[in-house]
Amino acid sequence: MSEYVAIDHPRFKKVQRSIFVSKLAPDCMSHQCRLKKEDDTLKLDACCQYGVDVDVAERDGILAHAEQIKTILDDDVAELPWFHEKETEDKDFPSGKFVRTQTHGGGCIFLRHDARGCSIHRASVEAGWDFHGIKPNICRLFPMSYDDESIVMSDDYADYSCAFEDDTPSVYQVGRPDLLAIFGSELVTALDQVERDVLAGEPKRLGVLA
Repeated sequence: MSEYVAIDHPRFKKVQRSIFVSKLAPDCMSHQCRLKKEDDTLKLDACCQYGVDVDVAERDGILAHAEQIKTILDDDVAELPWFHEKETEDKDFPSGKFVRTQTHGGGCIFLRHDARGCSIHRASVEAGWDFHGIKPNICRLFPMSYDDESIVMSDDYADYSCAFEDDTPSVYQVGRPDLLAIFGSELVTALDQVERDVLAGEPKRLGVLA
């Protein structure tokens, strides 16, 4: 069976089949993250440990809300450089360029250091502004990602324990609202049809008799 399935969409032409059948813990804030490749070592917010590539427009939106975000970060982190200076050209990003966040203390510099979660997201909730277009799309979609014509699974999906929870929804169902917000209803409608086709071909799992 092919790893990719065709999509009827103007931009995206194919999707990795695994997003419809792979599982994901739906609430990462309550999940106790563990690193599977390191003998299940506990590491909360593990998928944020490396930092992230940020579209330059997202960076500018983050900096526009810097004072509110600083109130969430530790004092010693708030005044550090948040981004690497180098801008890299990449047509997969809406602006055509991205920068990378700095890391601090074993994770992205925007991790909330006395609690859990993203300080950008938390600042938006506490101050009442919309994080869409500001919180990086790559963060919102993880463990899905995309390139110029494909919706794909991130390479490090299987590194984290959120991929191995029982009785959880699919990666697609967890990420569907963000796909809708970022790319619009035409893509989600196309992916919904592919999901139906993929699941129709999956083996039927019989219930266990008492």
